[in-house]
Formats: sequence, C-alpha cells, structure tokens
Amino acid sequence: MGIKTKRLLEPLPFTNVTIEDRFWAPKLKVNREQTIPYQYEQCKTTGRIDAFRLNWKPGIEPKPHIFWDSDVAKWIEAASYSLATNPDSNLDSLVDRVIQVIAAAQQPDGYLNVYFTVVESQNRWKDLRDAHELYCAGHLIEAGIAHFKATKKRTLYDVICRYADYIDTVFGPEEKKLKGYPGHQEIELALYKLYKVSGNEKYLRLSKYFIDERGKQPHYFDLEKEQMPGFFEEFMNSHLNIHEYNQSHKLVREQREVVGHAVRALYMYSAMTDLAGELGDEELLEACEQLWNTLHNKNMYITGGIGSTRNNEGFTYDYDLPNETAYAETCASVAVVFWNHRLLQLECDGKYADALERALYNGVISGISQDGKKFLYENPLESRGNSHRQKWFGCACCPPNISRLFASIGEYIYSQGDHEIVTHLYIQGSGTFHINDQVIRLRQETDYPWDGHVNIQLQLDKPDTFRLKLRIPEWCQHASLTINGDQFDMQGSLQKGYVTLEKEWSDHDIVELELQMSAQRYYSNPHVRQNVNHVAIQRGPIVYCLESADNIEDVQAIILPKNAVLYEMYDANMLDGIIKIMADAFVLIDSEWENKLYKPNRPSVSPHQMTAVPYFLWDNREPGQMVVWMKEGIN
Repeated sequence: MGIKTKRLLEPLPFTNVTIEDRFWAPKLKVNREQTIPYQYEQCKTTGRIDAFRLNWKPGIEPKPHIFWDSDVAKWIEAASYSLATNPDSNLDSLVDRVIQVIAAAQQPDGYLNVYFTVVESQNRWKDLRDAHELYCAGHLIEAGIAHFKATKKRTLYDVICRYADYIDTVFGPEEKKLKGYPGHQEIELALYKLYKVSGNEKYLRLSKYFIDERGKQPHYFDLEKEQMPGFFEEFMNSHLNIHEYNQSHKLVREQREVVGHAVRALYMYSAMTDLAGELGDEELLEACEQLWNTLHNKNMYITGGIGSTRNNEGFTYDYDLPNETAYAETCASVAVVFWNHRLLQLECDGKYADALERALYNGVISGISQDGKKFLYENPLESRGNSHRQKWFGCACCPPNISRLFASIGEYIYSQGDHEIVTHLYIQGSGTFHINDQVIRLRQETDYPWDGHVNIQLQLDKPDTFRLKLRIPEWCQHASLTINGDQFDMQGSLQKGYVTLEKEWSDHDIVELELQMSAQRYYSNPHVRQNVNHVAIQRGPIVYCLESADNIEDVQAIILPKNAVLYEMYDANMLDGIIKIMADAFVLIDSEWENKLYKPNRPSVSPHQMTAVPYFLWDNREPGQMVVWMKEGIN
C-alpha cells in the first residue's frame, strides 16, 4: 500500500513493565483475583458463554443478545493480559475451555456470531446499522490477538484470522462485495491490530476501507433500511439525525465536530489515528486533531468523562455539561484513554497524556468499586443518592472494558523512540527498554498520585547517550529536577509538556523530579452554564467531590467561601488510605423558610467544616448525595 509511517514512538509493552506502588498494584491485584473471576461467573450464569454452544431454540430463556459475544471476548482479553504478567494455571485452563466452546461455534465459511447463527440466521449482514455483528467481530479479533501474544497459543488466533479472512470476502470496494460498514465502530481498530501482529496487509486494507466508506452516498444504512427495519428501529427513529448518532453523516475526513454516540465516535477516532500513523495520512490526522480540540475543549467533563445525555449515550452541543444527568459512560472514558494514547505515539504532546491521565484517574476508576465486583455504567458528577454501582448489566460492556484496561495498564506508562525513552505516567515500578543495542532498565520510586516526588534510577551495562523525556503535567504549577543531585534548568528543555534530558548516561544515574502537588480550585469556561458560580477541587490528577458521609446529607447546600484555605490531610483509615481535603465552609439554612418556596430574603448560613474525597471513590460507603461542582461565594 505504499506505507509511510508517521509514528514517532512505540508504547513499551506492558510485559516489559512492573507496577509496585500502593495505588495501582492493589487495584491490579483486585482485578486479577476478584474482578476477572467474578466476570467469568457473570458471563457463565447469564448464558453468555454457553450461548456459543449454539443449542438455543425458540422459547428457551435466556435468548442470546446481539452483543453477548463482545462481553465474552473482552473477558478473554482481560484474562489474557493478566496471564501475560501473572501466570495462573487455573485461569489459563479456564480460558482454554471457553475458547474451545467459541472455536466450535465457528461456521464452515468462517463466520462466528451466536445471534445470527441460532436466532436470525437468515439475516446475516442485513442489519449493519444496529445489530453489532462487526462490533462483536472486532472484539473477538482483539481477544484472539491478546490470547496469542500472552500464551503463544493459536487456538483463538487462528479462529479470528479465519473470521477476518471471511469478512474480507464480504466487504470491500470490489464488485459483488457489500459496500457497508459497522453501525458500532470497533472492528476498524481491531483489524489494524491484526495487521500489526500478522503482517498481512489485507487486514490493513479492510480497516481503511471501513473508515473510507463511512458516510458515502447513497447512504448504505438508508438503502439497508429499505429492505428491513433495524434491531433498534424505534430507538434510532427517536433521533433527529440518525446518521450523526453513528458518525456516518459525513466522510470521516470531513468531520470536525463530535456528534452522536460517544463510544462509537472514539473507537472510530482511535482507528483513524492508527491509520494516520501507519499510512502517513495527513488528512486523517488533521481530522483527528480538529475532533480532539472540539471534544477536549468544549465537550469533556473535568473527570475526563464524555457524553452529556442518556438519550444518545453521547454528545448534545458544545459546552452542554450537566452534572446530575451526565451520562459519561465508563466505556467512553476508557475510549478517551485509548484514543489519547494513540495520538501520543504520533505527536509526543503532553496535552494527550494530560487527557489520558485525567480520564484514567477519575472517569475510568470511578466505574468500579473497591472490591472489584460492582460497576457504574454512568458516571454523574452529582447525585441525590440514587446512583449506585451494580453487580452486572444486561448490556455489560463496561465491566470487562475496565478489566482489560487495568490488566494492560503498564502499556500506558512509557514509550520508546529512536534513541529515546519517554515517561508519560508516574507509577512506581520499572520498565525494560532496548536502546542502542543494550538493555536499559528505568525504575521509578514514587507515591504518585498522592505525592509529586519521583525518583528515577537508570541501570545499564555501559555508558550510553540517549534522550530521556519526562512529562510535566498541565496541573503542575511548579516543577524542579535534579540529575545526580545537580539542579537542572528545565526552561530551555521543556517542549509540549515534556522536559528532554540528553546526555551520556551511566549505571545508577538518578533523576529526581519534584512536581508541586497541592489542592487547587478549578473553574469552568463561562459557556458551561451549569457551573457558573461553582468551583471544583483537584489535587494532582485527582478530582475531588463532596459526599454526605463526610458532610451533611444535602451536600448541594454547602458553599465554599472564595477565600477559604484548602487543608490537606492523609487519612490511613478512610477508603484504604487517601488524602482528603478540608475547608471552613458554610451551609444554607432552610429552617426559617417555613415550607415556603419563595421569599424576598437571602437564605441564612451556618459554619460547616467541609471534607472532600477523591471522586473515583464515591459511593463506596453508605448511600448518600455527592457533588463535584460546589457553590462558591460568601467571603
């Protein structure tokens, strides 16, 4: 295809990374020991796994659903990542048994989808807009790749290659092939991954075809719906612009505004970024950069959540960011991480790492309970006490999405380029690199995100010259750096949020980075009408909230004075150990209103010591109210 790569960096594989801190390591342990086994049991008891046995008949309950395949696939992906870093013979055998059931469900021509094999076999590929066939195929492909890379077994990999080969015979620009594309994007990025592992350019061409074909006229989905209604026909017809819902309203290279379903959009943007980097496609990259600006500067919550409304699980219009009714689907925050990580490899720009970190430490982690067995689908920034994590969902896309991200979190910490090591995230542990024909080990010692001090030690066999790039987060007001105890002037070496250190490095060289980390007040753009005269608190990458458990029941009645000092305190006994933030605040008094709705008098206030805790931990204690954006006023 005349490939001309544009990618500057490659992520360091998570198998080359260890995580040994007190923030992430316990979460990964819970994911490994609790969440992955729990999700298997849910997939088993709800019929998702046994559905691949293809023994369903009309009248039998439960009836397979169109997206069940993807839930099992993401579980296999998460389990495979876990096996790659923490071998477990029991889990390995369990995954093998599930794969055996899936492989047996593959049809003679290579097709593999439960619903359209046993429920509506006559409608294969006839409802691309709604029926998730290609979406499920994409997740199966990702699962097969993950399992192959983790175990070197081809049991699922060969299955998904055969499936992808079959799909390639069905779709494409050639005569007699369908000119369709997925209603829910995902297979595009999966095919790109398959190309990278297999080296087969057929998969790259098919990924590019799905991206390029989207939005062409005559519109494929319009032609499709002339033949039969979609699986979600009533729901789809409730939208003013059905094509915007799945980003098929324009050719992707012409898209500049984020519209429609948030997860579909960002999975597509991720694939666009992959292709832009692989093919040197400046037009695709330009579209991605414009879409990034619109999303991150006009349509993103302070938690990194995206999607303002439940109506379309996505976007409404610029600066519309309601808090209590925020959708902010967990999967969408995961997709924010995916997309920004890809952009980061093309352009080592700190804005992408800042966005990745914001979503990761807030909108993603909030989606799972501390015990790893309850999940949030929606992540509001304000609750009257009626929003809680659930044990499972009928549409269970979010739980295994969190699990697969956690199990591979090491891949988001470092990148490697020609003669350079880049550190994006600060997490205690080590990374092993191959630079200039030698193995270099970089070790971080830090209590991040609670503390901004990072000690970096280099281990190498012989002195060598290369670049070490360290990210200075946007939230950091002041940073300082020393090399082997000598102060380093960062001013001339700081570019796009990264400080570059280039020298001849020796074994046991030490770099110490100090990121000033204190509680700060954050404000919204005045166009965000919901947050006018409100303030949020952030410390380092962590966004805070008020919960009834630490304050009064009606936390919306709390007012933070404009000149109130924010005090920080580590509490080892609260929520497994956190830094909480306190301030002398006020509370609105309603007792003098005598049940009246309106009066010509300003409400009275009483003193209150306010306590804020990290947003990602809300709803892990007794039920109650929660608010991120609090009223500010009263000097």
